[in-house]
Amino acid sequence: MENTKIKDFQIGKITQGFFMIKSATVRMTTTNSQYMDFILSDKTGEINAKWWEYKKELGDNFMPGTVVKVRGMVTEWQGRLQYRVDKIRLVNSEDNISPEDFVPTAPFKPEDMLREILKYVIQIKNRDIKEIVSRALNEKKDQLLYYPAAMKNHHSIRSGLLYHILTMLRLAERVCEVYTHLNKDLIYGGVILHDLEKIGEMDSNELGVVGSYTTEGMLLGHIVQGIKMIDRIGKQVNADPDVVILLQHMLLTHHYEPEFGSPKRPMIPEAEILHYLDVMDARMYDMQKELEEIKQGEFTDKIWVLHNRQLYKHGLDNNEWDQESQESIENK
Repeated sequence: MENTKIKDFQIGKITQGFFMIKSATVRMTTTNSQYMDFILSDKTGEINAKWWEYKKELGDNFMPGTVVKVRGMVTEWQGRLQYRVDKIRLVNSEDNISPEDFVPTAPFKPEDMLREILKYVIQIKNRDIKEIVSRALNEKKDQLLYYPAAMKNHHSIRSGLLYHILTMLRLAERVCEVYTHLNKDLIYGGVILHDLEKIGEMDSNELGVVGSYTTEGMLLGHIVQGIKMIDRIGKQVNADPDVVILLQHMLLTHHYEPEFGSPKRPMIPEAEILHYLDVMDARMYDMQKELEEIKQGEFTDKIWVLHNRQLYKHGLDNNEWDQESQESIENK
């Protein structure tokens, strides 16, 4: 039987292939039997998998970051593909497999992304904001090269956190060209710092695979951790307390709603912009990822992170501008 990539999975088909374990959790069925709940991934995507015939003596070997060979049936559950594991084993030397072959990564080299981010830091004019941002980046620079931005949701790929920050900075630069009354230093600082403590919230290996949340991450979350970081570095550089509070407000409010972790809504325009930059980049990433898995003229399955919406893949060329539209824009 040939090996199959996740993007080529079809409901009702028995398939086999090599996959990396992103998460592995032992759960209980309604009849009190143990099973293992996996998230399996390769470079083409990821899928939830259930190993109903779980055996503890074998299951202890299947840790996040481990590459396994799996055979099973592709099924469907609540509108999403699911994989029923029939056979599973660790890879061996004869398989000639490298873990890096199974890790989705950002489309740019992490060193190049970090270099571009530092160019934005140079543009920050406020001394206190620049000092706080520079020190925070310097503290996290090694982990930033491989950390994802999330365990399961948007930018949950190797170097995904860098990619998310860089894309938001590019967006922020354009927004500040339109809304010239905004303080660019606050926005650039907020973009760089807003998710930086994901590094303290999650425990990731160098492949960008998150095995679990840290204790502090579980109890506090990256927003509170980020506020603590700004307070600590602000004291180190003797920053203006008003600047520290403004940066903390940017982080505190960027999730916008209490149920999503923000006890306050934005009270300055720069914080409002930060929230929408964050949402825009996350939404576009999730949409692009889902649309890449279907053909032109098709609809996706319902997508939980997009409020159970289905997306449609149209046939218009994203880069094709008709001459009339181009001339209209140039004349504005």
